[in-house]
Formats: sequence, structure tokens, C-alpha cells
Amino acid sequence: MSFSVPSSLEAELDELTTHYPVKRSASLMFLHALQEHFGYISKEAMEWTAAKLELQPINVFELVTFYPMFRQEPLGKTHIKVCRTLSCALQGSAELREQFCNRLGLDSHAHTAQTTPDGKFTVEFVECLASCGTAPVVLVNESLHQTVSPAAAEEILRKGNLA
Repeated sequence: MSFSVPSSLEAELDELTTHYPVKRSASLMFLHALQEHFGYISKEAMEWTAAKLELQPINVFELVTFYPMFRQEPLGKTHIKVCRTLSCALQGSAELREQFCNRLGLDSHAHTAQTTPDGKFTVEFVECLASCGTAPVVLVNESLHQTVSPAAAEEILRKGNLA
């Protein structure tokens, strides 16, 4: 396997396993650390994790596919999260997501995060962004945009360097 983890991260993960009664218990912490370092969890990262924790690869794969916070593909430079919870839905968040997808050439009916082929944008429908009183809300990378109108959505795309 050609996948490698920096020695400092591997040492940190090795030390982490000592805090658990069995190696398998460290699985989620390994996955969080690998995703934080690499930006996503590749098939090779899952296989590496399984080998380090003396598990079968399927045991790691089922965690990555079960928990929505784990990504199997890299994110775009601009990560657009559109809230889909009730307050935002009632204020048009589905239409905003559709607008983002249509402008970026993505499938507006897909249920998962999608990234443009050039890697500039990822659009994702997410659960509550904790700003129900200012719906609809959109989180762009780490910046929260409140009461987002269609015009504001266009500005978000412009700032993300959509040509």
C-alpha cells in the first residue's frame, strides 16, 4: 500500500490507542485525525487504519459510511453548506441549494455533497447551522451568511471566484 501517514501523526495515533481498553475503540479518533490531516478519508486511509487497529477494512469502511461527518472525497476550495432544517426550509433553503447547484453545473437532486470538477466548490445540504432566527443560512467555509437571498447567493459564488 502506497499510503503513508507522517511519522508525527502516526506517533500521536499510536499514543492515542493506549487510552483505550482495546485498539478498536480508537477507530473514530483515528478517522477524525486522518480526515483533519488529509481533508478526507481515502480507501487507503481506511485500509491503513484497519491494519493499525488490527481490524478488517470493512470494520472501518462501515464507520466512514455511517457517520455523515466523514468524507470520502476531497472538498472544494469553497465549501458551501446550506441548512435544510425546518426554519431554513420554510425560508427557501432548498431553492438556494438548487441555485448553487445549477450555477455550478452540479446535480440539484443529489443527496450528498458534490464538488465541481475543477475543485473550486463543494455544495452540501446540512442539518441545523444554529441560526434559525436568521433563516435561510449558509456556511461558506467558516463564515456564516444569514438571511441569504438569491442575490446574496450569487455574491457568494462571485467571491469564490466563479468565472
